[in-house]
Amino acid sequence: MILPVYAQVDLTNGRWRKCTISARLFEQYLGGKALGARLLTDLTTAGLDPLSPEAVLIVNTGPMNDTGAPSSSRFNMTFKNVLTGGIASSNCGGPFGMLLKKAGFDGLILCGKAPELSMVVVEDGKIRIEACPQLQGLDTERTQEELPERYGKLVIGPAGENGVRFACAASGERVAGRCGAGAVMGSKNLKAVIAYGTREVVKANPEGFEAHTRKWVKLLKKHPMTGDSLPRYGSAGLVSKANASGVLPTHNFTRGRYEHYEEVSGETLADTRLTRNSSCVSCPIRCERRVKVKGKEVKGPEYETLGLFGPNLENRDLDLINELNYKCDLLGMDTISLAGTIAFAMELQEKGMGDFGLKPGQPEDLPRVVEDVAYRRGPAGELSIGSKALSEKYGGADFAIHAKGLELAAYEPRKSVGMGLGYATANRGGCHLNGGYLALLESVGVISMDAQTPKGKPALTVFFQNGMEAASAAGFCLFTMQAMIPGILFKFGPASFACRAAGKVMLSARPLLGQIWKFMPWIMPINCMLVPHSKSISLVTGLPMTIGKFFTVGERSYNVERLYNLREGLTAADDALPGRLTRTPQDPDRPDTVVPLDKMLPVYYRVRGWDSHGVPTAKRLKHLGIPLPEGG
Repeated sequence: MILPVYAQVDLTNGRWRKCTISARLFEQYLGGKALGARLLTDLTTAGLDPLSPEAVLIVNTGPMNDTGAPSSSRFNMTFKNVLTGGIASSNCGGPFGMLLKKAGFDGLILCGKAPELSMVVVEDGKIRIEACPQLQGLDTERTQEELPERYGKLVIGPAGENGVRFACAASGERVAGRCGAGAVMGSKNLKAVIAYGTREVVKANPEGFEAHTRKWVKLLKKHPMTGDSLPRYGSAGLVSKANASGVLPTHNFTRGRYEHYEEVSGETLADTRLTRNSSCVSCPIRCERRVKVKGKEVKGPEYETLGLFGPNLENRDLDLINELNYKCDLLGMDTISLAGTIAFAMELQEKGMGDFGLKPGQPEDLPRVVEDVAYRRGPAGELSIGSKALSEKYGGADFAIHAKGLELAAYEPRKSVGMGLGYATANRGGCHLNGGYLALLESVGVISMDAQTPKGKPALTVFFQNGMEAASAAGFCLFTMQAMIPGILFKFGPASFACRAAGKVMLSARPLLGQIWKFMPWIMPINCMLVPHSKSISLVTGLPMTIGKFFTVGERSYNVERLYNLREGLTAADDALPGRLTRTPQDPDRPDTVVPLDKMLPVYYRVRGWDSHGVPTAKRLKHLGIPLPEGG
């Protein structure tokens, strides 16, 4: 077994040293966000300002990076969340992670603050820090153009330099978007990290791995979701589905349907704007949209950007959304948090509670607003602090659409209550992915499940949260998990007896799912193509990985993140959503069109093995091999 090698880099004095991850930590956490959470917990003390020199930024890969496994180019950034004060993880499909691994390191642990604007250069097992004043103020595209071509690059734009709380970091055209990764880099005077090397990943069973990979790629290409829908429309294809089921956020989440949705749908994007589709490295799904903005071909918008810069701002100008998406990437800002904060500020202004220089009903003004936020100038510059902080200053907490301080993704949870539970319990805040993405079963997928009932949702949320955590830890794209839904159901359609029956069976499996985590490694000591990830990990690393152990890695990760949040002062009271979503029915004639968190949270805690206050029990932590926190 080849153990991961990390480098600890002190930006203040320019020193660095290698460190090897122990066999025990590797087997328990693999890499990515799971190992990042463990290291962040161990290397920091409670109460640090996330933008202080003492704060730690971990940039790491998973064991599957650079192996050629399907959709395995993802790398991760872990740090203290700038918006929530809890844990942060931000995932990216750009080329940097693969080049970092080729350069001889599986991860970097960055601390301190460089005395001037600098970049970290990683090359063939060596690291140096160079001043780069010439890069100051450059956008993410120009910055990468100024750096050596063959290197993998991780950079920030003006928003990160200016301390925008939801600034992101970019690698190629992909971004580590959420939680303020760019702000953390900017606070450390770190404009870029670049890496180059020629090291190849050594596989425990290369022949077996190649055979398994061919079988897996074939499965992904044949599956209706990963082989047809995602290549055809990308995640943008969810706009029409979300509108039909009432989960397309409109006018700052006041409604779940937008009468002009077709004008910003994935179908319209594909038919009228798409130049081609593309992909991250090693990905057979090829869901990336390519569009033209002012004559230049660039990466197109994902569903989240379409939904939040479109219907949620009552904006039906698709060309403008494409422009805003590109502008955000250049300036280095998370489109979800930015668009969500703009929607909140517009409602504050409409209600006479604040004036941010916005022009509701005039979307053509949005490019100027986006720039003002990035440069923190003028009245709109105040939006750089995010929705939660804005509501604490101006009021409007009931319609500040966030969880724990992180703006919600583009699924209106009053018509998808399991997704609402996921938002509330997600460790990094209002995230659909860290939340388990139950919308895929309730509202935008092929399964016909009762989207309003709270029954069965806590157990399903735990199941999918753990599975997605494990995939991220290994370095896989989470879209690969969509192939877990049997492809034959897509042939029947959501209205079919088969899909309706599947939904009922999944909801009725609550008692089984509620108990399965106690015995997961022993209940599923197998590998199969339903979850190909576990066997792929085993063939590369030599670890005795099974489906049961794979999901247990995810559960362990989720609990470590929870412990970090508790240490930083977050409690069960923070497992919450704004009053608009829990007290005001989306449909006035249907009282059940709210998110019944009060009914779901106690069950969720029991399924997780947490006490009634949402604290992991000593028994559960011991079972997972997680050290008890001090005083625990």
